[in-house]
Amino acid sequence: MQHRVKDMDRWLGDGGMPLLAEVGVGFEDYGVDGEDLGWAEARWTPTALACNPHGIVQAGVHGLVLDAAMNFAINAALPGRDRTRGTLEMKVETMRPAARDQLYRVRGEVVRMARQVCYAEASVHDGEGRIVSRATGTFMLHREPTPAEA
Repeated sequence: MQHRVKDMDRWLGDGGMPLLAEVGVGFEDYGVDGEDLGWAEARWTPTALACNPHGIVQAGVHGLVLDAAMNFAINAALPGRDRTRGTLEMKVETMRPAARDQLYRVRGEVVRMARQVCYAEASVHDGEGRIVSRATGTFMLHREPTPAEA
């Protein structure tokens, strides 16, 4: 059974980053799986801003979208005011071209969460379910002090 640890509904849509909306991304859902690991899902219809003059999405834009999906998934699983602080490392692979005005699905998932860092992955799939791009990343976490630590 999936449940939400944190109410992040205000971040649905552009995830709080207008640049994501400008390249055509809209987050639609998020949650936590049975192991308290977060996930996030988005739809992506690349805009002209995301593409080269031939209508193909630039690889750096894939990185932007995948990084955002991983961050959203991590934040979905963190309690209270805990949050991601920054991306420490990320690897992006583009396997198929993504084209302007085509619909893609994006999913980010937490792989492992520790006290100070988190490991996540994300992927983009086309309308036929084929993988278009994917990423793995390591993220620094900000944790609020517990009462015992304060």
